[in-house]
Amino acid sequence: MDKVNGKLTVYFEEPFWVGVFERIKDGKLSVAKVTFGAEPKNYEVLEYVQKHYAGLKFSLAVDTVVKDIERNPKMMQREARKQMQKTGIGIKSQQALKLQQEQNKQERKIRSKEKKEAEELRKFEMKQQKKREKHKGH
Repeated sequence: MDKVNGKLTVYFEEPFWVGVFERIKDGKLSVAKVTFGAEPKNYEVLEYVQKHYAGLKFSLAVDTVVKDIERNPKMMQREARKQMQKTGIGIKSQQALKLQQEQNKQERKIRSKEKKEAEELRKFEMKQQKKREKHKGH
């Protein structure tokens, strides 16, 4: 059975609150970023996770080290409290987000280039058609 670890970090990034979903599956880390806007309440975050987790677009998977440690529940609470005090996201998560951003940028460039070429071809064809119609009467 595959084991999947998940983590959600919510932090303030001027001027909005942002959530970063980290998913570790088969030793690979993938990340999704969500902008909440105003500061979300705990129940709002839980509701968002329940309704929209399946529709999140995760980045390409990046290799990572997975620690499989059984922990005391009190220790986990302390660690969660410490993480709540920290701001920002992990280095691997940042790299994965940057990779996803670059990939989206490349896709957008390709789409816009194809659209521009199609428009130029359409204009050229219209000019050719107009030129042919001018010479039909002669």
